[in-house]
Amino acid sequence: MDMAAGDRSITEVFQNIIGNVQEIVRSEVRLIKTEVKDDANRAKPPLILLVLGGAAALFATLFSLLAIVYALALVLPIWAAALIVGATLAIVASMTISAGLNQFKQVFPPLKKTVEITKENVEWAKQQIK
Repeated sequence: MDMAAGDRSITEVFQNIIGNVQEIVRSEVRLIKTEVKDDANRAKPPLILLVLGGAAALFATLFSLLAIVYALALVLPIWAAALIVGATLAIVASMTISAGLNQFKQVFPPLKKTVEITKENVEWAKQQIK
């Protein structure tokens, strides 16, 4: 039995539409994967340079701190010089961490609305059980 295009059932039409949509989604996913791989491959060389630069900056900072300790050691005992540098770094670190946490809390505030809705749902569920 040879059906013409106009003789297809609604079920067949919907199945064809769903199949086409699924194929489009699969194609989009393949395209996204390809683009992400290409972007990742292009990002490797600059990322390597950034990591190497960051490591060099870290060592430069450490040696600068060591030079400060040695400079202070000319007028103070070495343990006092190291203590001053270490305490100063601890203060800077705590202020930086505190500021970062405060900014993080502003960017990601507590989910007040979600908490309220969840509490309402729990109360509703309790009433349904009774």
